[in-house]
Amino acid sequence: MNPLYQVIVKTLYFSGTLSIAELSKKIGKSIPNTTNSIQYLLEKKIITCEGLAPSTGGRRATNYSLNGRDLPLILAISIDQYSFTITLLDLSNNIIKESSQETINLQLDSNLHVRILERIDHYLADQLAARILIVGITMPGFVNSAKGINTSYCEQHPLFNIRDIIQQHLKRPAYIENDSAAIAIAEHNFGKAKDTENALVINLNWGVGMGMILKNELFRGSVGFAGEFSHIPLSDQNKLCSCGKKGCLEVEASLLAAIECANLKLDAGEVSILGKLYQRERKITIDQLMEAAIDGDQLAINSFSRIGYMLGKGIATLIHIVNPEKVIISGHGARIGQILLPQIQAAVVEFSINRLSKHTRIEISSLLNVQLMGTASIAILALNGETLNIN
Repeated sequence: MNPLYQVIVKTLYFSGTLSIAELSKKIGKSIPNTTNSIQYLLEKKIITCEGLAPSTGGRRATNYSLNGRDLPLILAISIDQYSFTITLLDLSNNIIKESSQETINLQLDSNLHVRILERIDHYLADQLAARILIVGITMPGFVNSAKGINTSYCEQHPLFNIRDIIQQHLKRPAYIENDSAAIAIAEHNFGKAKDTENALVINLNWGVGMGMILKNELFRGSVGFAGEFSHIPLSDQNKLCSCGKKGCLEVEASLLAAIECANLKLDAGEVSILGKLYQRERKITIDQLMEAAIDGDQLAINSFSRIGYMLGKGIATLIHIVNPEKVIISGHGARIGQILLPQIQAAVVEFSINRLSKHTRIEISSLLNVQLMGTASIAILALNGETLNIN
């Protein structure tokens, strides 16, 4: 594939509808060169004309976008500690078939790769597998995206090579990325980090991950694992982290910590709208706890308060080191971001130097299904000419 065609396809995916002048500016190519490429891609039905742009006083420009209706599809497989989700999307990020989700335990399920393959086959049973262009996979852990492996597992473990297992099963190119890195890419292209050169994106989920956007690029560090925010030693609890060490931020600033706190309060008999549910089920889900907090339940709100404070303490440390324009709270925990934000800001004021922190904006993500968007995004970024089959 002509490298310029490839750049145009990726730019239209992330930017949506653009005129030739806008596209030319974004990709840094001349208008005649861009125009010739657009004409070729129109003939190949890779892109489509979207009509004229609104008038700005001169001749109205023609807008172009990817031809999502006729192009092949993306299969996105999003994995976290307690579930995996499979979704089929087109190249305009429209969901073609409702997502399929299954509950798992990432640490304990030794047969997870088999369950994923079975679920993929079931999900695609009524679809044309030939329409799948590419597969994106995101999951927690020390993912080496260049090699397509997850080094959180030993080489004999199936999840070490889960990318290759899925790729061979579907006979389609597949790409894998750390979930927090993918979420940062989604926020940078579609969310609160758009048009922001330096931003830290915190993935608040069962753990506390982070993706670092520095100078408009995902920063990976010397060996590819930069951003292990959850293992900054800021906790004074004598509690082991999942990494096997004590003192990690994660033990006090994750959704798992909130659930554990709520369970202790409910066991002690504290009054809550969750009380009857807990007595009946002897457990509550994170979504139930979030819903209760949003409805004003004091037990639920207090269970999240410590998370916000500890996140703010960690963010203050990051501000001193990176001095970012923005810190964005994303991931599943963004749903209760407005409850967390006052505690985060209070801790940032307490633990940071105002001369630095006053220039950093802390925002809550507004993206829905952000890991799904990140999973699709890393697949698109990996596209090459052979994949698109454009001569």
